[in-house]
Amino acid sequence: MTAPREIRADHDATTITLYQAYAPAIATAAVAAGRFVPPFSRGRMTWIKPSFRWLMHRSNWARKPGQERILAVRITREGWETALGRAVLTTADPAAVATAAVHVQWDPERSLSGAALNHYSIQVGIGRTVIDALVDDWTVDITDLTPRVRRIAELVRAGRGTQAARLLPPERPYPLAPEVAKRLGMS
Repeated sequence: MTAPREIRADHDATTITLYQAYAPAIATAAVAAGRFVPPFSRGRMTWIKPSFRWLMHRSNWARKPGQERILAVRITREGWETALGRAVLTTADPAAVATAAVHVQWDPERSLSGAALNHYSIQVGIGRTVIDALVDDWTVDITDLTPRVRRIAELVRAGRGTQAARLLPPERPYPLAPEVAKRLGMS
């Protein structure tokens, strides 16, 4: 049984994969450079998500304007944990949220069809004071998953959910120090 709030992600001993949806110009430049470069903006918060299905719901399977390309961004676990260590829940005291370098919110996880599930997925907002570290130090690899996303979406629309599920990136529980998990509302 899945915990109500649990980070599920594709991760290994040193990295974690996060997903983001972008306009083609941003995605094309990032994939070509292997890191985020202009027109990506370092001047605004960027939200990173370890849940592939949640991002598919949010981007309508890469069909929303400005979210037509889906990137898998592999970052260091050290960077991920640094971000979470600086995070404040968006439901916290407004003054704390206003000054936080990193925001965390929990949204209902989604099924392949987009239905809300009874457990939550983490969304992490990286603010302007931390974004340089994300871009310059933590990012290991950027892969364009858009063709795979389109194939999965075709299978879902055709009622072939079992086949679609086989193409999903693997996600398993991500271990966190108990004090961080507690602060992020996971326990």
